[in-house]
Amino acid sequence: MSGIFWTDTDNGLFVFVLLTVLGAAAAMASGRALAKTWSPLWLILPYMAVLSAAVRFLHFSLFQEELSSLHYYLVTLVILLAVAWVSYRAMRATQMATQYSWSYEKVGLNWRAR
Repeated sequence: MSGIFWTDTDNGLFVFVLLTVLGAAAAMASGRALAKTWSPLWLILPYMAVLSAAVRFLHFSLFQEELSSLHYYLVTLVILLAVAWVSYRAMRATQMATQYSWSYEKVGLNWRAR
């Protein structure tokens, strides 16, 4: 099971958690920034593709893990996409409820008409 998410090395889990948390923080900030500028949701994909490549590069440069591993890149990409999407939706729901308070109210990660 451990080989699915992180490499089977002495510090594999620690490295995965450390760099994924750092990447997730950047993904959260990116999702919020995209929502704040009223950018379309699909822009999260190219942003997170580049961020995932950067996280994989940190795995390679700091911990001598394989750079060209498509498997670990996709795992990182899925995690960062999920974090960025949740962050984007939360910010957009807040924006809609704040900007158009007479018409919408926030409901979790969404908004609904009053």
